[in-house]
Amino acid sequence: MPKRTTERVIPSSGNVFADMGLPDAAELDTKARLGAAINRIVKRRGLTQAEVATALEINQPKVSALLHYKLEGFSVERLMRFLVALGQDVEIVVKAKPRSRSARIAVCAA
Repeated sequence: MPKRTTERVIPSSGNVFADMGLPDAAELDTKARLGAAINRIVKRRGLTQAEVATALEINQPKVSALLHYKLEGFSVERLMRFLVALGQDVEIVVKAKPRSRSARIAVCAA
């Protein structure tokens, strides 16, 4: 009979980058969520990379990087400007955190 191994499951914090111990985890998570929102809009509208490049006023290689989640060359502010260029409202809400957790940055795309 094969020997059973016991795997320990650790619940996620909600930020995979923090779970992996990466520096700037909050920024990486924010960029990933903003990038995902951009990708959903592009896919939903059936836009070509050329159309996205025109709308965002960037070149096609940058569009390719954006659509493949290679976001290191994009700031959070720039990604938010891209969403505005795609006709989206971007709201930033600052509020007190509950005592039960640490302060965080959250991106919720509708």
